[in-house]
Amino acid sequence: MMRTATDQTVGTGMSDIHHYIEGKHAEGTGGRWGDVYNPATGERSRRVAFAAAPEVDRAVRAAAAAFPGWAATPPLTRARILFKFRELLDREAGALARLITEEHGKVLSDAAGEVTRGAEVVEFACGIPHLLKGEFTEQVGRGIDSWSLRQPLGVCAGITPFNFPAMVPMWMFPVALACGNTFVLKPSERDPSPGIRIAELLTEAGLPPGVFNVVNGDQEAVDALLHHPQVAAVSFVGSTPIAHYIYRTAAESGKRVQALGGAKNHMVVMPDADIDQATDALMGAAYGSAGERCMAVSVAVAVGGAGDRLMDKLVPRVRGLKIGPGTDPEAEMGPLVTGQHLDRVRSYVDLGVEEGAKLVVDGRGLKLQGYENGFFIGGTVFDEVEPEMRIYKEEIFGPVLSVVRSPDFDHATKLVNDHEYGNGVAIFTRDGDAAREFTNRIQIGMVGVNVPIPVPMAFHSFGGWKRSLFGDMAVHGMEGVRFYTRLKTVTARWPAGIRAGAEYVMPTMR
Repeated sequence: MMRTATDQTVGTGMSDIHHYIEGKHAEGTGGRWGDVYNPATGERSRRVAFAAAPEVDRAVRAAAAAFPGWAATPPLTRARILFKFRELLDREAGALARLITEEHGKVLSDAAGEVTRGAEVVEFACGIPHLLKGEFTEQVGRGIDSWSLRQPLGVCAGITPFNFPAMVPMWMFPVALACGNTFVLKPSERDPSPGIRIAELLTEAGLPPGVFNVVNGDQEAVDALLHHPQVAAVSFVGSTPIAHYIYRTAAESGKRVQALGGAKNHMVVMPDADIDQATDALMGAAYGSAGERCMAVSVAVAVGGAGDRLMDKLVPRVRGLKIGPGTDPEAEMGPLVTGQHLDRVRSYVDLGVEEGAKLVVDGRGLKLQGYENGFFIGGTVFDEVEPEMRIYKEEIFGPVLSVVRSPDFDHATKLVNDHEYGNGVAIFTRDGDAAREFTNRIQIGMVGVNVPIPVPMAFHSFGGWKRSLFGDMAVHGMEGVRFYTRLKTVTARWPAGIRAGAEYVMPTMR
């Protein structure tokens, strides 16, 4: 019977999480460990082995050895394995969501939605035979044909964040595998179990050993991947400083890189907007998953007379947020992922007060009976936030909403465009002309019109602008196919009859 991600027990009664290499669990040998917590209780629940360079090398070499056979596997056969994996995701969706909640803390309904959005990319990748088709031109010259084809890169690595331990890996590896690459996943050490469980399901689906591997760890494991000569491409999602480091380091090593960074997503509320609808949207987008989303709305830009009406609706809703452990079906918001991150978010609330923003709802000091040691903070709202404040400029990654007052549409648009991040933005309005002008002028990668979290579907691509994305290609969709393949163009002639002899000029195909 196969061991699962959560039943590798040790003498202490606490589960150990190791690595997954060549289709089976691989115990860590580096001697370094990290702690994994239950965010609702604050208790340590598991240990995770931290890979050193030799273990990373073993995983990469396994992927490199598996690459020739997997690349030569017909795309339809690869797609059928992904179809089977998709079926297994349906079977295991509930258990996978519970595993996410147990280590991340988000409410179960949100965790289930994460699994669903990841599975949609698997569905997209199942259509890879069609997406890998090239182009053919007959008779580009006399007796000469030309065609293009897309071929896999080799070993690809994915370095993924704690906030979506299932969805973000599934933004990457289904497309990479479908295109014929092999893959090494380095999940967040804060919630590593979903990555191991995904590896188990891929093996059950029939994926050959070595095609998909998981190494856990910290920066030592990351650096080993970035510098490994057999890693051809690196995909990353996380904070902007780390994204810049990943991009610079991997690119200097000659690798293809896509590195998605941080965000400060704005939601512009126009005076003509449906304020009830805008309030509902803000509640979900700012406080869902405790604000630990790269697409969370962390700034509300209230234009003209919308400000007071919005605050009248918003403040009592934030004060009434139902906060509890993610397993509580009544909970609307769970805890933050770690105690360290809780301290960081609290420090930003302290900073906002020092900077002179008006703290309307203060979530600090929240304690839940029976969960006093959990990593909880209440929903927080600042009003009258100014663009020069750090709470406006910097990514907090918690349930802290800043409200900025703006006199008009042009000022609000400029405010958004002037921010260093360019991940997502939304406008709420009934005016089609204003919405059209906004989508045209705004310098942001993903835009919502009366949609607060405009995450593209799997058959489109996800990616921001400015310091929210380092690299030229976004993730999943056709951008993902292009990232995980190289274009090759062939020009061919089959000589017949009299040979013309050597030609010393650039061929013109006449």
